[in-house]
Amino acid sequence: MLRVLHSVSNMARAGIETTLMNYYREIDRSQIQFDFLANKPVPGEYDEEIRSMGGRVFVSPGLNPLHYPQYKRFMAELLHSNPEIGILHAHNEAMGYYALQSAKDAGLPVRIAHAHSTRIIRDYKYPLKLVCKQLIPGAATDYWGCGRDAGIYYFGEKRWQASGFVLRNAIDVSRFAFRQEIRDRLRQLHGLENCFVIGHVGRFNVAKNHSRLLDIFAEITKAVPEARLVLIGTGELEQSVKEKARDMGIQDKVLFLGQMPDVSEWYQAMDCFVLPSLFEGLPVVGIEAQAAGLPCFFSDRVTDEALLSPAARRVSLQAEDAEWAREILAVRQSETDRPRGMDDVRQAGYDIHVEARKLQEIYLEMAERSSSGTRLQV
Repeated sequence: MLRVLHSVSNMARAGIETTLMNYYREIDRSQIQFDFLANKPVPGEYDEEIRSMGGRVFVSPGLNPLHYPQYKRFMAELLHSNPEIGILHAHNEAMGYYALQSAKDAGLPVRIAHAHSTRIIRDYKYPLKLVCKQLIPGAATDYWGCGRDAGIYYFGEKRWQASGFVLRNAIDVSRFAFRQEIRDRLRQLHGLENCFVIGHVGRFNVAKNHSRLLDIFAEITKAVPEARLVLIGTGELEQSVKEKARDMGIQDKVLFLGQMPDVSEWYQAMDCFVLPSLFEGLPVVGIEAQAAGLPCFFSDRVTDEALLSPAARRVSLQAEDAEWAREILAVRQSETDRPRGMDDVRQAGYDIHVEARKLQEIYLEMAERSSSGTRLQV
């Protein structure tokens, strides 16, 4: 049996991790098993499910420059003790270099660098991340991305055009299909029957741009006082967003629902989905929202590859809040064929049942070609 080691932050309930679990649940686990290299010591919500399916979670010494020698020793010992691990698949953006280079030094023949974003966050590790980003091509054997723009950002257009591969952020489309009875139940339960409900799912961090979302929503409430904003997720900026909503006097119109084990039902209760991100790879929540048949409004920093249905559009971040509000409120004047969303997403190639079989074949081919030294042609 081939085992694939996925290098992640930890297996929390976030976009990258949720996509990995979508694939993990669907592959033939008698042929391929997933293991996970967690680079944060914090347990993830998916850990228990991973172990129940036969996977393992290993915890590294962390992505600290001072721990790099220790990290390399850890990886060498891990791969030596588990020779059934034939592929490293790194999802840590620039910091994936740690796992990739360590695996290369340990002699692992297949090492995938996977790009999931179109920008590096400017935190205290920013200079280190820039260096690691430049070093990834020498450490990886294969260059994957959630989409074209993410791949080009991390690996350069020339390398991406020559050997890049898109692994789609596929979902279980049928789970998000529109269901009127769930919509009615949730809206009644939360007092939303007569409200215009705007939804957002995402971690409270810089990329998701919650502060701008509040500004846009406040503009919407001027025209539609019964509008409500549903925010699903947690993160380091959650408290500051709550404080801004209170300072703006709209806190009673904003529902902070926190982390949820299954957001599929809440998409049913929404009337539209708004994602004014500062940067993204290809957001899985946007795919889920479109599968639920929702009109979607993405910022122009979200790749055009995310537009899978006629009900999805991009709006410039340079546009005024009032223009965003007009675009969003226009959906109240038109009929939306919500059941169609499932077919739109499936036809666009984001059905996990189909894509998982493709990934399985690719992994097995990669493991086979590793002994011959030939690269996968994509």
